[in-house]
Amino acid sequence: MNEKLVVIISTSDPGKARTGTMYAVNALKHGWMEEVKLFFFGPAEELLLEDQELQQLLREYQEMEETAVACRFIAERDNTDKQIAALDVQVEYVGEMISDLIKDGYLPIVW
Repeated sequence: MNEKLVVIISTSDPGKARTGTMYAVNALKHGWMEEVKLFFFGPAEELLLEDQELQQLLREYQEMEETAVACRFIAERDNTDKQIAALDVQVEYVGEMISDLIKDGYLPIVW
């Protein structure tokens, strides 16, 4: 059974973004999955800067995993890369990273 997951939060909808991030947190906390990688992509990056509840869920995730990742292309385009990095989120080009995780057996789930 595959127990590796890549959670991609790309929605601008706060409820959906929180739900996806909460799943990533709980999958680790309760041992539902062995590994969970968390990515913020597109509209979710701006939401992450504005939504305190989403930031709290991010901190809970960061207590269990190394860090979450946000898309450098989007962050630089929107001039939010430094703000996102200030939340201890890695700002990287994510296309190849996500593709490599999928090739390595991580199942993608997109919110």
